[in-house]
Amino acid sequence: QVQLVESGGGLVQPGGSLRLSCAASGSIFSIYDMGWYRQAPGKQRELVAQITRGGITLYADSVKGRFTISRDNAKNTVYLQMNSLKPEDTADYSCNAHRIAKDYWGKGTLVTVAS
Repeated sequence: QVQLVESGGGLVQPGGSLRLSCAASGSIFSIYDMGWYRQAPGKQRELVAQITRGGITLYADSVKGRFTISRDNAKNTVYLQMNSLKPEDTADYSCNAHRIAKDYWGKGTLVTVAS
């Protein structure tokens, strides 16, 4: 079992930056592939960024060059640095831990990009 708690969301103006954090507990963090997903109102949840347990990263085309995912295994935490934010980045952002056939989710943190 893995418990995930996201933080760092909030209201930011277009062009601004936010850093989301996801703190994990309950299991060995380093063995999980970690991801950030988002769901905007009326839309399906989508993958934003992923980092494998080996450190390989993957990004959605819509955030490439603007967002950076990273992990600190010593702190059991995964981060999402979001720069040059756009109104279309507004969504509820959730953290995911994946290993083999199991997925664990946090409750999410809301990001609103508006002037």
